[in-house]
Amino acid sequence: MDVSLSGVYFLRAGATLSFIAAAFHVAIIVGGASWYRFFGAGEQMALASEAGELFPHMLTLAIAAILTLWGLYALSGAGDVTRLPLLKTALVLITAVYLIRGLIFVPVFWNTGLYSISFMLWSSAICLVFGVVHLVGLSKLWSTL
Repeated sequence: MDVSLSGVYFLRAGATLSFIAAAFHVAIIVGGASWYRFFGAGEQMALASEAGELFPHMLTLAIAAILTLWGLYALSGAGDVTRLPLLKTALVLITAVYLIRGLIFVPVFWNTGLYSISFMLWSSAICLVFGVVHLVGLSKLWSTL
């Protein structure tokens, strides 16, 4: 298989992962407090949702929007949608955010009590996988971007 073609597949996979994560964030808004709790957003977010506050929903919607944009950038890098501005820079930053989030979240927040251990481990593992998928795609397509 052509290296650049495999890079396209990895960036498409990265886009799909970002879109799935965005969809989950929207589902959490619809699901309400119990979904905030289940997905580890923290008791404060769940209580604020129960109280009818907008903040949890706006924050979660903003995250969904960012993840959607990241998915579009991955598709742009794969050549599936029009070339977006600062494509190479954006893909490097997106990849870096996913990798950094995956690698440092647990050590930074381990003893703070802000997040459950299962949330820290699962979300970090997911972000690390997303980052590696983006990194592979980006590295294989680097010269064509």
